[in-house]
Amino acid sequence: MALRAPTLTRPTPARRVIRPIGLLAALGILAVCALLSVTVGSKPIPATDVWAALTAYDGSYDHDVIRSLRLPRTVIGVFVGAALGLAGALMQALTRNPLAEPGILGVNSGAAAAVVVTALAFGSTGATYVWPAFVGAALAAAAVYTLGSRGRASATPVRLALAGTALTVVLQGLIHGVFVLNDFVFDRIRFWQVGSLTGRDLDVFWQVAPFLVAGVALTLCLGPSLNAVALGDDLAATLGANIPLVRAATAVAVILLCGAATAAAGPIWFVGLVIPHAARLITGPDQRWLLPYSAVLGAVLLTAADILGRVVLPNSELEVGIITAFVGAPLFIALVRSRRMAQL
Repeated sequence: MALRAPTLTRPTPARRVIRPIGLLAALGILAVCALLSVTVGSKPIPATDVWAALTAYDGSYDHDVIRSLRLPRTVIGVFVGAALGLAGALMQALTRNPLAEPGILGVNSGAAAAVVVTALAFGSTGATYVWPAFVGAALAAAAVYTLGSRGRASATPVRLALAGTALTVVLQGLIHGVFVLNDFVFDRIRFWQVGSLTGRDLDVFWQVAPFLVAGVALTLCLGPSLNAVALGDDLAATLGANIPLVRAATAVAVILLCGAATAAAGPIWFVGLVIPHAARLITGPDQRWLLPYSAVLGAVLLTAADILGRVVLPNSELEVGIITAFVGAPLFIALVRSRRMAQL
């Protein structure tokens, strides 16, 4: 069942006003979430102490917790959330599939499987997972698109979702098989595998930062071209869009964003599915606005989910990947039912 490409219409005066105001409001919410992320935990720390830890570090316990644990966790959460939101928006635009996102289409599982195999073979640590994650993400994306295509026909949303689900099951079986057979790998990356910001330091962030920045910059440059592609290949070509180049650049951006995000925080599902749909309610189909909104709202969702995971259980916490799964799964079901894709 192919979906009709969206038609870009001139935005209403109300939407022209709402877009910039909404983006500023989202940035304000992100700032609040970032502040809460460094103050909320097993021991609440006042904002004044947070500021003192950043500007006048004295080596105290609270200052050490902020600088070595909470600040890196917050920074990584913001950038990983933005990367996943952008990757989901790109995949939905490229495939014209409202259910596309890195987790559902198997890209996150491909990156995770490559990391697990690398850990099994070389016993490497999280900071060296970047390149295996990129390779795994690229191979998984290529495999899903190949499986979702039939001959020379384009891959439809249903086929892509089914191919991604099948590949994810196979790769998850491989990952769990490695965990069962090798206790060392299981102990080393079991929390990373469910999607976690716990125990991350700034060394991990600096490892993936160049790839995240490159992916974000490339993505934001693709907005006008993706608007043309959304109108259909024939019309986009008449408007001067280089369709193969746009698709290749979009694929590169998705691999950069997903590979870096997975290497830093593990495979996190549903952020890339939820966020573009939420952003589209405000921006409409215009990718020039949808992409920045997806980045900011993705950062908000992941940071807020991490905060919720710290406070939902007394004397313990839930990993951020578990929280996002609880949020995203009901929306995924609603989307399937609303598009009537469950009936094949």
